[in-house]
Amino acid sequence: MSFFGFGQSAEIEIYLDGQETRKTAEVKTDDSKKERLLLYYDGETVSGKVNICLKKPGSKLEHQGIKIEFIGQIEMFYDRGNHHEFISLVKELARPGEMIANTSYPFEFSCVEKPFEVYTGANVRLRYFLKVTIIRRLADIGKELDIAVHTLSSYTEMNNSIKMEVGIEDCLHIEFEYNKSKYHLKDVIVGKIYFLLVRIKIKHMEIAIIKKETTGQGPNTFTENETIAKYEIMDGAPVRGESIPIRVFLAGYDLTPTMRDINKKFSVKYFLNLVLMDTEDRRYFKQQEITLWRKGDKVRKANSHSPSIMAGTQNLQNTAQLHQRSMDNKENDDIIDDEDQSPEEGVAGLKEDFLRAPNSESNDKLSSRDPFDEKTSSPSEIEDSQIQNMTREAGDGQNDTSNDIAE
Repeated sequence: MSFFGFGQSAEIEIYLDGQETRKTAEVKTDDSKKERLLLYYDGETVSGKVNICLKKPGSKLEHQGIKIEFIGQIEMFYDRGNHHEFISLVKELARPGEMIANTSYPFEFSCVEKPFEVYTGANVRLRYFLKVTIIRRLADIGKELDIAVHTLSSYTEMNNSIKMEVGIEDCLHIEFEYNKSKYHLKDVIVGKIYFLLVRIKIKHMEIAIIKKETTGQGPNTFTENETIAKYEIMDGAPVRGESIPIRVFLAGYDLTPTMRDINKKFSVKYFLNLVLMDTEDRRYFKQQEITLWRKGDKVRKANSHSPSIMAGTQNLQNTAQLHQRSMDNKENDDIIDDEDQSPEEGVAGLKEDFLRAPNSESNDKLSSRDPFDEKTSSPSEIEDSQIQNMTREAGDGQNDTSNDIAE
């Protein structure tokens, strides 16, 4: 068929510079499968070469030009015919002519802006890819290559803890606190739940991480909720004054950073959902939004240049020098000067204690004032405080209008 101008008479290969050593990332495809792609960051140059091989040796390929594009694109699954491109860069590789032999074309997109992270959800997909096109009169020849893009963040402002008192009027009052409101994707959520008033028969309590994906605008808004993880944190009836600890490790789950109004097309938010179930299978819940962000990997230096090893080596050298000076002074019956300490004094002077960094990310302390260590509030004090109602799930267990709480 290629003799009549149909079909592909050439193969296209896209090679990226440094692809043998570049990091890769696992990205979900639109068919719910996963593939590993080369990883890039915002502002990085994307360069390489395009190899075009003729399928039939000795033949020629007529074309109207060869180009390569770098494209950032958002695709709504309910509107697959329209692709929203937020990045579109084009480089011309060859002018119209004939190709009579296999040819390689270098390309470079310098310091490319990549403002968003790749994402594939229930109703939307954001991707970056290179597209090579050999323009022909009848049918173009094309090739695409996807890449992964991660956005790194850092939060230097105060990362306040989340503290809230919730409950059911005259039936249940609890106070919960999470150590932070912003977590990186490999962080640990630490918290406590304290029971101030218990007048209903609670069977168990669980906490869940929920991802909420919102796409579209106005009447065409679609919201998809997905439960990422679920933990049972209590089994059995609690008593007043009981404290339940919470510790959730995020590293083992498929999470993305929080995305807010990406190119005015979609958002991805995460919530901690605290759920209680009573003995009649009625469920009450309270959601609290948290912010997730991606932290850059720490680069470890070689052991030979490790500061701790160098410091230890220096300590040994100093100790040996002090010991040698001490032995020399003993032989000469000289008095050791103040600057020349004894071996024991030298070791003690060089020894240092390990201190926790003030901004340590693994700081599990909730706050300088831990409300759960204080005296339990009296019922009168509870009634006077501001308590947020928990929400009753519809259609769970028996109907009990006395415990139905509106949102």
